[in-house]
Order: sequence, then C-alpha cells, then structure tokens
Amino acid sequence: MVTGLLHHFSQNPVLVLFLLIGLGMGVGHVKVKGVSLGAAAVLFAGIALAAWGASEGVAVDVPAPLGTLGLAIFTFAIGVQSGPNFFHVIRTAGGPLALMLLIFLAAAGAGVGVGRALGMDPALIAGTFAGATTNTPSLAAAGNAAVLAGNEEGSAIATVGYAVAYLYGVTGMLFFCLMALRYRRADKDAPSPLINRTIRVERKDSPMIGDIAERISGELKFSRLRRGETGPITRPRNEDRINRDDLVTVVGTQEAVKQVIEALGHGSSHSLLEDRRYLDFRRITVSDPKLAGRTVAELGVDAKFGATISRVRRGDVDMVGTPDLVLQEGDRVRVVAPTGRMAEISKFFGDSARGLSSINPIALGVGMALGIVIGEWKFLTPTGATFSIGSAAGTLLVGLVFGKIGRIKGFVTALPFTATAVLGEFGLLVFLAQAGTKAGGQIADAFAGGDWWRILVTGFVITTVVGLGTYASMRWIVGMGGTRLSGLVGGVQTQPAVLAFANERTGSDPRVALGYAMVYPVAMIAKIFFAQFLGGL
Repeated sequence: MVTGLLHHFSQNPVLVLFLLIGLGMGVGHVKVKGVSLGAAAVLFAGIALAAWGASEGVAVDVPAPLGTLGLAIFTFAIGVQSGPNFFHVIRTAGGPLALMLLIFLAAAGAGVGVGRALGMDPALIAGTFAGATTNTPSLAAAGNAAVLAGNEEGSAIATVGYAVAYLYGVTGMLFFCLMALRYRRADKDAPSPLINRTIRVERKDSPMIGDIAERISGELKFSRLRRGETGPITRPRNEDRINRDDLVTVVGTQEAVKQVIEALGHGSSHSLLEDRRYLDFRRITVSDPKLAGRTVAELGVDAKFGATISRVRRGDVDMVGTPDLVLQEGDRVRVVAPTGRMAEISKFFGDSARGLSSINPIALGVGMALGIVIGEWKFLTPTGATFSIGSAAGTLLVGLVFGKIGRIKGFVTALPFTATAVLGEFGLLVFLAQAGTKAGGQIADAFAGGDWWRILVTGFVITTVVGLGTYASMRWIVGMGGTRLSGLVGGVQTQPAVLAFANERTGSDPRVALGYAMVYPVAMIAKIFFAQFLGGL
C-alpha cells in the first residue's frame, strides 16, 4: 500500500506540490517555545517525502521548471517591494558588501583546509561549498569547473557534496537568523511612527509655512490651519504666513513634529480634526491605474480640488505624503479636502478594492521575461568558462528597477503591495517544495557513500563561518539592526527559507526584505565564482 501511494505521488507532481505546501505550512505554524519554522517547514517536508520515496526505490519530486518559476516570481516580487528604498540604502552598502565577500573568502578557505585534511576530492569540496551556502547555480559552476579540470565524474561528485551539506546550510542559517532577531527590540533604524499634532503659534514674526518646513529634518506635512480661536479651518499653503495664536495641525515623524513645536510655540489641547465643517479627511484607495507610478506632486490634487495628501498607507506602513513619493495601486491615501469635494476626490482615485488585488499582468509578464533573459545570459570568465547569474538574480534586479521607477510614460512598472505579497509568498512555497524534493532525493544516495561524514564536517564549518561571520560583522562592525540583519542573513545565504522565517517572526517588516535584496545579487555572483574556483583546483 505504501509503495502504491508513493508511485501515485511520483506520477502526480502537482498533487505532491500542493500536498507539501498544505501539510508543510500546517507544521510550520506550530510553535515550540514561541518559535515556528513557518514556510521553511515546506522545504523539510519535501526533503522527508523525497527521501522516503528514494528509500523505497520511487522518485517523488516536483519538476525543476516549477521551482524555477516559483523562485523567479518570489524574487521579482521582493524586488518590486524593495525598489523604492533599495537605491537609497545601497549607497551606504559598500561596507556590508565588502565584509560579505571577505566572509565568503574565509569560508572557502576553511572549506579547502578542512576538506583536504579529511582527504576530500576538490569537486566534492566545491559541491559541499555550494550546499553549505545553499546556492544551486554555484553547484553547476563547481561541476563544470571540475569537468574542465579533467575530472569526468566531477559533476556527480559535486552533487553528492551539495545534497549532504544543504540541510545544515538551511538549519544553521535559521539559527543565525534567530540570533539576529533576538536583539531586534534594540533596533535604532526602526521607522518613527507618524503622529498628528495641533500647535498653537507663539511667534510674533509671522513666519511663512514653507520656510518653517525647509528647516525641519525629517518627513512632515502641514494639513490644517485656523486663524485664531474661531476662524474657519483651511488647508495651509507654503506661502501662507502664520500669526500669533493661530492653530496649525501637522503630520509627520515624532522627531519632525517635535522640531515644529519648538520652532512655532507649544502643543495645543485643541484638535482641528474634530471640526469637519470646513475640511474633511478620508482614507481613499488608489485603484485607478492611470494614477499608479505617479508622484504625489504629479497628481496635483491641491490645484484640482484644494486638497492635501497627508499620509499614504502601503501594507501596514504609514508614510508622509511627500511630493516625491511614488504611489502604487492599492495604496490608501489620507486626503484632507473641503468637505463638499470628498465624493469627487474619491472618484478621482477610484477608491475600489480592485486596486488592492490587481497584479498588473503587463508589468509582471514583461518584468519576469526580461529578468529571466538577463539571468540566463552567459558571461565569460578569465579562465575561459562561462557562467550565468540565474533567473532568480535576474528577476530580482529587474524587480528593483521596476519598483523604483514606478512608471515609464504610459507603462506602469510597479505592482500593488498586496499583490506582491501574495505572489511572493506563493512563489516561495512552490520553490521550497521543489527544492526539498530535489535535495531529499539526492540525500539518500549521498549517505549511502562513505564520504557523508566528511561532507557534514566540512559543510558545518563553511556554513558556520558564513553565518557567524555575517552576524558578528554586521552587528558589531556595521552596527546593523537585528530586523534588517535577519533579512540580510537570508540574502547572504541566498536562501528564501531564511527570509520566510524572518518575515514570519517580524510580521513581514519591510526592513527584512530590504536587507535580503541589498546583498542577494552580489552574493549570488560571488558564490558562483568561489565554487568555480574550488571545482577547478
């Protein structure tokens, strides 16, 4: 009966895929002392099922093209999410990237030293490096380099090392990710929550609002103005001058609001938000595709409706409606406008739930295709061999650019945040199911050989050097916060399961994805070069 069930699984890979997703996530949601595996459980479920099938002589797997598709969708979605902030952060990423390359060099050196001491073949060491850093493209590079060096069995030997080292490559990095998350409460890079505050003006020199705003460091917007105690509430403009005893309402980060209070007067007990006779406010969903990819300034709602966009909510994050903020479908804008024009403004934005779920199939299709082409492009190395960065790195790079640009004339390049969240999670689960069955099918054969314990020792050393080196250097040299570091650990390891674990623990904090995207492309290319070098020794 068991063999018959396994044979049925072997003939129905789509059934296996969704069975692993469902059962794996069922296990992944179980918490032990507050810790759960999350999506990583799908990977381990795939390993267990495939290894069980191999022990019975039945190949149970999810086809490789499905895994490629899932990973490409996942990385593209991560890229689009991270694009708006990535290029700002990358300007200061030279130090972390340099440290990461030094860590890879140390890990490769340690792997060669331990592997040779244990009498391992160079191809086996290179494959172990690929598995310990959970990087499939580097496995291909290691095997090709070994064959070019005259080892005809090099590709098969490298695969054995990859399969055995892969398991600790995932579980070990989950441990270092958890270490990073342990100190996330002390993060200094947490975004400051936005607050509203009404301020009573005490200055007698009648300063101009625009002049005050220019002197404030941090994001801030003036949303309401009342002259004296009983005057009508109006929408302030940069050229307006404010007088003693006027009331102004500002929205911004806590630090920025504090600066405005010190510059103008003192916080007032009056609330201009409660009086909606003159100005009203409402959360409105951006669902009109014509508005996606445009900045707040480009919409011109102040000239069209006499309105102000004070905040923009994307996912669970509130942002100040600064003029250069690029809007996406599904964003919820907080508009302050004359009471009688709210219906007109809602129609302008669309205000439909459709904007939350639109996947923008044109941008998705074009971006994915372009990323896959870039990923498959063959680059020539100084040794005469070729390598490609892989579809995952290619789609990530295109996603970052698409997310940053937002729009190219009439072509909207960004996707709604909710759509990228759904696509990313589904793509990740598909990839983990495929990767698990692939590794599980190889592990049974690998452990049947006599080199398994040598591979385990060498792989343990390589993964630990990478994980501990990343944790220590980023925390104590760079001073990176634990939340971003947890995502960066996944990016250094090029391991989506680690990213999924960090997202599960942080409620998908944007800093996690940003840390992952910051190092992933460079980590991917660096690992390919190191594995190619090791395989050719």
